[in-house]
Amino acid sequence: MNIESLATAPMWAGFIAFVLAMLALDLFVFGGNKAHRVSVREAGAWVTAWVLLAFAFAGLLWWYVDTTVDRPTAHRIALEFVTGYLIEQSLSVDNMFVFVMIFGYFAVPPHLQRRVLLYGVLGAIVMRAAMILAGVWLVTEFEWVLYVFGAFLVITGIKMLAFAEQQPDLGKNPLLRWLRSHMRITPEFQEEKFFVMRDGRRWATPMFLVLVMIEASDLVFAVDSIPAIFAVTTDPFIVFTSNIFAIMGLRALYFLLADMAQRFHLLKYGLAIVLVFIGGKMLIGPWFHMPVQWSLLVVGAIVAGSVVLSLKRSPGKPAP
Repeated sequence: MNIESLATAPMWAGFIAFVLAMLALDLFVFGGNKAHRVSVREAGAWVTAWVLLAFAFAGLLWWYVDTTVDRPTAHRIALEFVTGYLIEQSLSVDNMFVFVMIFGYFAVPPHLQRRVLLYGVLGAIVMRAAMILAGVWLVTEFEWVLYVFGAFLVITGIKMLAFAEQQPDLGKNPLLRWLRSHMRITPEFQEEKFFVMRDGRRWATPMFLVLVMIEASDLVFAVDSIPAIFAVTTDPFIVFTSNIFAIMGLRALYFLLADMAQRFHLLKYGLAIVLVFIGGKMLIGPWFHMPVQWSLLVVGAIVAGSVVLSLKRSPGKPAP
């Protein structure tokens, strides 16, 4: 299978430079390297900014393809990006629930959460880039891998539906248990430090354990999200950019919605149905090609429906 991309080397370089510039601004201009509690207003401003940037990017992408190729192709490429972004943003919300669980388990003070999430974003970007390259290579060499991806998404979605009400016990997590048995860990946080020196020996802090668990969760969710976008497009540039925009906005989304996570208790079911839908779309591809705009409408309707139902029905309230 030949995978073509309309993106040029300068477009790749420009987007990577844009991401690095935004991370630098966050760290050194907007105080991302300093501990402070993120207010709902600040988080809302960042969420709005990232959504606007994503759609501005879609507009620029449309303009570039329209001027260099033709308008129908521009419509298709822009729609693929928007659909991929919506899917990745929706699936990344599941990360938010895990972040809430991790921070709650370790009792991380709110003013110490921002920086560790920034490192989590950096790690997620590296992992997504590596997995996208691997996925593109696999699809190029073995077209049947798309059906493996589809089956995997269907199975994952069904498992999410079956175990949506179960809360994992982090205390029994194998990785966390291994770290605690092989490292010296201080009983308390040392502000945002991951390691400290005591009596000439290096000790890890609970913040290091938090970082490891966040990176591990990013890896797990990447395994779901990367195959999902291949149901929309196999263009490496669209896959990469839509993923990165979703990841970059995830941290702000967490601070905006963390305190309301319990109110969106039905969203997990919606995300599970999205995975089943996307996987099924990939499996029936040889017999039925679903237009991208249909996928966008279906995914949007599922996510919006689960949010509305969550808000109308409180946790634990029986259905009428």
